[in-house]
Amino acid sequence: MLPRREASPPALAAIRAGRPVAPRKRNTAAHLRRWSAVGILVSYGLLAGAPHAAEESPTPPAAETEPSPRATATQWPLFRGDPLSSGVAHCELPDKPSLLWKHKVKDGAFEATAAIVDNTVFVGDLDGVFYALDLNSGKRKWTFQTKEQDGFIASPAVYNQRVYIGDLFGRFYCLHAETGKKLWEYETKAEIDSSANFYRGNVLVGSQDATLYCLGAKTGKLIWKYTIEDQIRCTPTVVKTRCFVAGCDGKLHIIDLEKGASVANVDIGGPTMATPAVRGDLAYFGSEAGVFFCVNWKQASVVWRYEPKRGRGVRSSAAASGEIVVYGNQNRQVRGLDPASGKQLWTFTAKQRVDSSPVIVGRRAFVGSSDGRLYGLNLKSGKKEWEYEAGGGFAASPAVAAGKLVIATDDGVVYCFGKQP
Repeated sequence: MLPRREASPPALAAIRAGRPVAPRKRNTAAHLRRWSAVGILVSYGLLAGAPHAAEESPTPPAAETEPSPRATATQWPLFRGDPLSSGVAHCELPDKPSLLWKHKVKDGAFEATAAIVDNTVFVGDLDGVFYALDLNSGKRKWTFQTKEQDGFIASPAVYNQRVYIGDLFGRFYCLHAETGKKLWEYETKAEIDSSANFYRGNVLVGSQDATLYCLGAKTGKLIWKYTIEDQIRCTPTVVKTRCFVAGCDGKLHIIDLEKGASVANVDIGGPTMATPAVRGDLAYFGSEAGVFFCVNWKQASVVWRYEPKRGRGVRSSAAASGEIVVYGNQNRQVRGLDPASGKQLWTFTAKQRVDSSPVIVGRRAFVGSSDGRLYGLNLKSGKKEWEYEAGGGFAASPAVAAGKLVIATDDGVVYCFGKQP
């Protein structure tokens, strides 16, 4: 089991001794910065064990039939842009993107990736304030404050004039996209790191209570829930009637979205919090052990695995096109792999770890690093073509739409890049 952020010394002692640790539900910004790799591996080995199960409500409501949101040239409605979590943008950026605006929040910090819909940027901070900003000016449209300042590291999902976002207490909110008014709220049993996805008018979100929830997008009513052996920190990826969850229990779960039941799972040998990127029959993601996997989800089998000699944890979710798969790791590297064979095509080394998830934009991949730099890398060679140095580090990932790239830093600044008018 992965600990909820950095455990206290007494909690770590209990973990190592095999004693139960009372779950923490509420977190403050001071506890949110980074996770302990030792705690991750120790707790995975000792505390996982509850069998997974799908639970349906006695009379589950019928799923709605509205289409799911899609990334377009003008919209980036989900964490990785589209339901497949591909991390591929549908617009271009200039060769040398210019800083168009920046929005600084007082005493705030961001780890969440923004969404861009209808010329509005949506993003939440670690102090529990959720912002809607004008895409063209950076001016604030509205804010929403959580109870007791429970913050956000999950990215918003925007669908049908509604914004869906979970906080670090475990509350999952539905807000009106134009006003910020809360329309409904659903409470899980532990913090939410997972961003939402959609299927036939229902919304899917994972929680550190080891459960994937399927809720009615309009009502917030429970349709079904699916529980695994350990925490869920990734965003659920959706392909047709299937959902993919890379769990902290060391498995890739393939779930039937009509029934909320297991189709198959693939053992990956250790915990992960990276979101699977799907292209065709293949799902791509990395693990805390530093291994990167390609899984044929129809056959529920590993096609290839890439394991560098000095690999460290992969918390960066991959971007996958037909020509390349790009991801970052905690060993300061961004790698480009051949999607069919797993052969390394190139490596770029940043100054510090890369937990940010890359986005493919035309012939380049854009990704942030905790060194405070945003990089534009050539997709064929991995060479740096563009760089911007910000004041704070990037745990968040880029959102790209309408010819603009938006990304926020851990010192409380939202940046927007694009072409100067």
